[in-house]
Amino acid sequence: MITELKAILDRTAPTLLADATGAAALVVLLLAGLYLPGLA
Repeated sequence: MITELKAILDRTAPTLLADATGAAALVVLLLAGLYLPGLA
């Protein structure tokens, strides 16, 4: 099982940073969307 996880991480390593950046951007947009109606 450990070898399978290592193989998965080796395959997805190039896109891992881009995926994490995209997820962080979605969280920021969600928080901004929830915060903005309170300003009105």
